[in-house]
Amino acid sequence: MKIRNLCRASALAACAALWVAFPAPAQDEERWVSSWGSAQQERRVFGRGGRGQAAGDGSLENQTVRMMVRGSIGGSQARVWLSNAHGAAPLRIGAARIALHDADSRIVPETDRELTFGGMASVAIPPGAPMVSDPVDLEVPALADVAVSLYLPENTGSPTVHAMGLRTAYVSESGDHTAALEIDDGGTMNSWYWLSGLDVLAPAGAAVIAAFGDSITDGATSTPGADGSWPSVLAERLPADRGIINLGISGNRLLADGAGVSALARFDRDVLSRSGVEWVMIMEGINDIGSTARGPAPEVSAETLIGALKQMTARARARGIRVIGCTLTPYEGAGYFSESGEVMRQAVNAYIRTSGEFDAVVDFDAVVRDPENPSRIRPDYHNGDNLHPNDAGYRAMAEAIDLAIFR
Repeated sequence: MKIRNLCRASALAACAALWVAFPAPAQDEERWVSSWGSAQQERRVFGRGGRGQAAGDGSLENQTVRMMVRGSIGGSQARVWLSNAHGAAPLRIGAARIALHDADSRIVPETDRELTFGGMASVAIPPGAPMVSDPVDLEVPALADVAVSLYLPENTGSPTVHAMGLRTAYVSESGDHTAALEIDDGGTMNSWYWLSGLDVLAPAGAAVIAAFGDSITDGATSTPGADGSWPSVLAERLPADRGIINLGISGNRLLADGAGVSALARFDRDVLSRSGVEWVMIMEGINDIGSTARGPAPEVSAETLIGALKQMTARARARGIRVIGCTLTPYEGAGYFSESGEVMRQAVNAYIRTSGEFDAVVDFDAVVRDPENPSRIRPDYHNGDNLHPNDAGYRAMAEAIDLAIFR
């Protein structure tokens, strides 16, 4: 008995020693939060221009790509997330740097910082894997434009991208130009390559909203370079301790792969793995509904779409993330409109509004629909395709969101 008690006492002492060695973080410490993010896709079609651009499969070799992003929340340090989610082979990063953006391809020189990964300036990212850089001291203001430069010394193969960049990326002809003030000898494209996130070290209490959806969240048909998507406009309205990341993929569906893997398949990677996310706004399903106009789609019904929303809600709540349901906007006049699809949209919206399953509801349908014809978007709020809002429509959506949701 004495030996057993002695062993028990020794075990308790060891636990106490461990507790002293690994204390819980103080409540007033800073925390890492996502200031910007994008969802990853396989390469399909790239916007291309200029000289020295990517090969036909989108691969780069002995080239530098410089990409611009606009953060939301500010912080005192920064780190970058890269992704080889859709790569078939290891991705070699020869060098990487971060700086505040000046104009065109130029950076603000005094803000230029080398990025390392586990202390290494050059690293290989395995197929399917993400990789986060070591933190650097860099004061990133709220809503700041940030430049991330990557040197790819070896053939990358077809890259992991986010196609709807809405920002110009600059690609050099050859060589490591990551530390250059500007990149002016190559081509330009409008996608993000391997770049999936920007985190900042923000004050205690800072938190992030994940905007999760399809092209209407992605900002399709908004003015390139103008930060006109509804998440970008919402970022301008948020208090200093709140950020938002846009995880929309144009063409995305809840139940099937297409432009990016299905929403159900990508939800954990694109939402649950992000730093500091405390809310997710879900606006998905219109592309599933539209697919029924092109032929039989037995997997798509109001019930299966609602079931998918319930799945994502349960998975978010398991991580302590609050879920905001966003109604699907009108689409009569769009190429894939059908009367049966409209019945389905109305049923899904009724569930979002009245089920009580969400922590909050944002009724985007009510914001943009034409009062004279509620199955259509207001004429002054769309770009002519009767599906996607224009800049004015996206702004109206963002300005209709009650910020009290995010307190």
